[in-house]
Amino acid sequence: MATNIPLAPVREGHAWLLSCAPDPAAVQRAWDAQQLAPIPTGPHWLVGEAQLSRSLDAARRLGSRPLGPVLTDVRTSLAWWLLPPGQAGNLDGVAGITVHPPGWKLHCPPVVHSLAHRWWLALPDGTGHLTDPILLAAAFGPGGYRTDTGAPA
Repeated sequence: MATNIPLAPVREGHAWLLSCAPDPAAVQRAWDAQQLAPIPTGPHWLVGEAQLSRSLDAARRLGSRPLGPVLTDVRTSLAWWLLPPGQAGNLDGVAGITVHPPGWKLHCPPVVHSLAHRWWLALPDGTGHLTDPILLAAAFGPGGYRTDTGAPA
């Protein structure tokens, strides 16, 4: 049974990710050569790095809350959450998350497929929506994120 995946959001996410690179043509050349492309953090987003298992649990806890892009690497068991650059301080002191400074390079596969053990757990959608660091901190905290009713998500 074939699954119909709408291609427009994938293409828009691909274009958005390219637009975040200082040299989009170089990124596209790397992807065309089946290589990861280093995209520096800074004006568009910062990166919060965490263990993959904790990230999967946090994503589950967040439930239907919209996630920003999350890149994972199954070989290293790491995940990288794309965060708003001006709000990363909301993760200061959160155990298990390391926020990388501007200029740190995230080695990304294209949005359209996995590459070198890396795949997008949550795809860039082209809108520039990023993960809310306050919700992410709550999801990583003791007991995890809680819905408005007080029940664990």
